Amino acid sequence: MKNIILGMMLLFVTLTTQGQEKKNKNAKHDVEVNGNCEMCKKRIEKAAYSVKGVKSAEYHTDDHMLHLIINEEKCSTLDVKRAVANVGHDTDEIKATDEAYSKLHGCCNYERK
Repeated sequence: MKNIILGMMLLFVTLTTQGQEKKNKNAKHDVEVNGNCEMCKKRIEKAAYSVKGVKSAEYHTDDHMLHLIINEEKCSTLDVKRAVANVGHDTDEIKATDEAYSKLHGCCNYERK
């Protein structure tokens, strides 16, 4: 009887640990973000850093990529994309509202898709 109970407990523990996704505390992600200039770079990076769990955010205007290091236990790339879209910059998944986009400086107006 003890062996049956022990076997069932072992099976339960095995199944529950397999069902949990391991979150990375230093996950690297690249996000496509529309932006033109150094003002855009500062705005995008500031928005990314406003998300709890972002450890590093570096935007490159030449390839329109935001390079992130995040703690996946505290945030996701979707959280960062929402924050960036809220300041007026479209991402690959989330588009900025027309109101947020219209608040951008003239040189920051990029061609919207």
